Parts: sequence; structure tokens; C-alpha cells
Amino acid sequence: MAFAFLLDYLRHRLTANTRHGTHSPFIYKLADEVIYDFKPKTEYTEIEQQRKKLFNDASEVTVTDLGAGSHLNTNRTKTVSQIAKNALKKPSLAQLIFRLARYHQPHHIIELGTCLGITTAYLSRACPQANVLTIEGCPQTAAVAGRNFGELGLQNIALKVGNFDQVFPEVLGSLSGKLDFVYIDGNHRKEATLNYFQWCLPKAHEETLLIFDDIYWSQGMKEAWEEIKAHPEVTVTVDLFWIGLVYFRKGQAKEHFKLKF
Repeated sequence: MAFAFLLDYLRHRLTANTRHGTHSPFIYKLADEVIYDFKPKTEYTEIEQQRKKLFNDASEVTVTDLGAGSHLNTNRTKTVSQIAKNALKKPSLAQLIFRLARYHQPHHIIELGTCLGITTAYLSRACPQANVLTIEGCPQTAAVAGRNFGELGLQNIALKVGNFDQVFPEVLGSLSGKLDFVYIDGNHRKEATLNYFQWCLPKAHEETLLIFDDIYWSQGMKEAWEEIKAHPEVTVTVDLFWIGLVYFRKGQAKEHFKLKF
């Protein structure tokens, strides 16, 4: 699998553009102001300090893995430090998601896959006035995330624990308005990923952004990404290799972009 992933990465690097290779004003602006904005932000510092604390946390948790997991094993005891080093989104990606949220200024944010809560913290800091709802399948991991939110003083996060297949439809059913911003980082299987996408569709609108993590994780994830791109309601996608962005902008010609990141 590692060899196939490396080949996919090399192909992506050879075929992807930068902002200067795009002819869409919307995507050029997104690339210029968000994707390639590598300037430091004051919000990054405190969250990255929290990440370092997790790197040094030797306490143990029993991981309940309801998704595709690490391809190694499930339901085993790990230290918080191990999880932090192996499962957290690297700073550059977490900070990109921060910038995407800040740029679009959603009122409601949903995250599937809290892990230890570092990316959730970035979402919270990006949009302090937004409601951030994050769902985690592992109770003990969620407990660590909850402690992190408390230590960072984050007040706009609601954390739900349970199986995505049960909790996510309940959350969507209780949502009175439309979906603004959804970050899907969990259960990296084709069927599950397509289910999450289909469940979002009835509440998607012109300003909705869906972010799918690990779109090259496996053959199944690659197939799911291609099906999502082909859906008639999807008008613009951006393939950044590590994540995929999905937009539903009405009146815009259907286009798929592949950008280096």
C-alpha cells in the first residue's frame, strides 16, 4: 500500500498546478489568499504548544477504532503521545483547514473525527462566533480532546461521542438550517465516505464547503473521491492530495482542479 500511495503522490506532483496554472477567478483567489498563505498567525502558537504537550503525554488510552484505522490493529492501548505523533494532522494541514474556515466564515461547522482535538481547536479559533460540532468514535480519545478544549479555553465546541453512522444522521436531522462547512476525517472506507456525502447533500447550499480527508488513502477512497466529483450537484472540486474540497456553486461550469500543496 505504501508504494501505491507514493506513486499516487508522485503522479499528483507531476500533474498538479499552482495558483498560476488556474484560469478560474474563484480558485485563483482561493489559492492566493488561503491555500498558499503561509504567513504565521497568532492563533497557531497556542494550539501548537498544546500539540507539544500531547507529544509528551505518556498517559494511556484504550482506542476504539470504528473506521479503517491505521491498517495495523484496533482496540488497543496506546499512549496519548503515540496517538499525537501518528494520528494528528500535521501543522501545515491543520492550519490550511483553519484558513479555509476563516475565509468562508461559516455559521455552523461539523467535524467527523475529533481525534485529540487539535484540528477542532483550529476550527474554533478560525471562527469564534461559529458553532463547532465535532464527533468522535472513541470515548477515551474524546475525553482527551475535551480536556484540550478546556485548557485552550474554547467555548464554541460541542463534542459528541459515538458511531458516525448513527450520530451524523441524527446531527443532520436536528440541524434547522443548511450545512456551511463539514470536515470529514474518519472511517476511511468508500461506502462510508459516500454515505456521508449523500447525507450532506439535502442541506448543502451554494456556499457549502465539504472537505474530505485522505482522498488517496486507499483504492476505495480514490473511487469515492471520483464518484463525489462526478455527482451532478458538485460544481467545483480542488484536489490537494491530502484533502479534497467540494463546492456547490450554482451557475459555475463544472471544473476539477488539482493543486500542489
